[in-house]
Amino acid sequence: MVHERVKTEDDADNQLEVLSALDKARTQWYHFTAICIAGLGFFTHAYDLFCISTVSKLLGRIYFFDPEHASHPGVLPPSASAAVNGAALSGTLLGRLFFGWLGDRMGRKKVYGVTLKIMVICSLASGLSFCHTAKGVMATICFFRFWLGFGIGGDYPLSATIMAEYANQRTRGSFIAAVFAMQGTGIVAGGTASIIVSVIFNIAYPSPSFKEDPVASTPPEADVLWRVVFMLGAIPAFLTYYWRMKMPETARYTALVEGNARQAAMDMAKVMAVDLSNLFQKDIFSGVGWLPEAENMSAIEEVFRISRAQVLIAICSTLAGYWFTVLTIDWLGRRPIQLMGFAMMTGFMLALAIPYYALRERHLVFLILYAFTFFFANFGPNTTTFIIPAELFPARMRSTCHGISAAAGKAGAIVGAFGFLYAAQSSKEGQQDHGYPTGLGVRTALIILGIINGQGFLCTFLVPETKGLSLEDISGENAEKHSQAIDHPRTILFHPW
Repeated sequence: MVHERVKTEDDADNQLEVLSALDKARTQWYHFTAICIAGLGFFTHAYDLFCISTVSKLLGRIYFFDPEHASHPGVLPPSASAAVNGAALSGTLLGRLFFGWLGDRMGRKKVYGVTLKIMVICSLASGLSFCHTAKGVMATICFFRFWLGFGIGGDYPLSATIMAEYANQRTRGSFIAAVFAMQGTGIVAGGTASIIVSVIFNIAYPSPSFKEDPVASTPPEADVLWRVVFMLGAIPAFLTYYWRMKMPETARYTALVEGNARQAAMDMAKVMAVDLSNLFQKDIFSGVGWLPEAENMSAIEEVFRISRAQVLIAICSTLAGYWFTVLTIDWLGRRPIQLMGFAMMTGFMLALAIPYYALRERHLVFLILYAFTFFFANFGPNTTTFIIPAELFPARMRSTCHGISAAAGKAGAIVGAFGFLYAAQSSKEGQQDHGYPTGLGVRTALIILGIINGQGFLCTFLVPETKGLSLEDISGENAEKHSQAIDHPRTILFHPW
């Protein structure tokens, strides 16, 4: 009995030593390697999810052009637009829940490889969507993009959990934020890829504008353009797979969930040795006159102009916001950044909404305010709500709970994206986009978003600050392990089931 008690107490002490060593470890090259490996997953997420917005109008021109009503280019009907945009988002929501749970049952590393395989296969399959009718092509795109989103959703909680469990205590926030910041780079890459591909196609297959020749403005080769853009998303995921499989299981999972402190120490020794939603941007750009009317562009030129506008916004606001968070989060803290972000988003939303009809004629002022809204979304709640769930929960349920938190956020993004799409339609009959019912108008929709941001500000006061604390102190695992070692010497600590 005494021997068993001593043995169990030694196991608990070994676990504490391993975890303490992780918390106090100096920043090493492997930390940056882990950031790159996990970050490339987020790069791929953003590319795959947001590249659809650069080619959705092209899909409308190709598959929904009616020669009998040639006064305007073809556009995706509301049902098709909702399906194409919503398929990946819905898959993402379910993937976060399922793979978050699976990561706590099977381990982070095993599941990490599965999500990447799904992303590679479905990126390629999305571009190879077959059938000859509009309904058939839309159905296959939706099918493959749903499963693409499923893999992306699974990668979300796993990346956050792995980076949190690899990081040291002092710079954990910056490391997790750096992984998330790769999402901004992926958004830029998606737009840049669309720009490059559209320029190449424009040179190879020059086309007149829609007004000049409605049929010739969309050359047959345009059907290849969107496929190439989709399939390019498989490249970064494929290149990451080998290095992801070389990563050992996180020491915290091995020590706390599997109860194998010795293996955790061995793995650690190896390691230390070595939606606002972008889906409606294109409509905002048109509303303030930053994009010409569709009739004055060819199909390929429209892809180029939409992609260029999104890249400029992403570089000046989205990407900058991510990296401001990386640089300051372990200094300012999580909650202050989230409070500031929600407060500034509320202010800029209302600044856009109240004088909206006057501002939309002053394009530069409107776009500056719009860009600042995105800057503080990312130098604020978009990033902090990724970091905090990775820190708050105990190791045995960290991935599951992060998946639930992320899924809740994605559910809000789905409601926001499609709610804004419909709500922003003009309230005057005949002035809405083709196929849409009357809505509330952009001004009212922006006011509603501002109110929702204000509610996010108030809810942030319920969030605890995690800056500078070890993961085990935050979750109470240190105190629980000491108690179990003393009072229940024969129990297995932190059984995953």
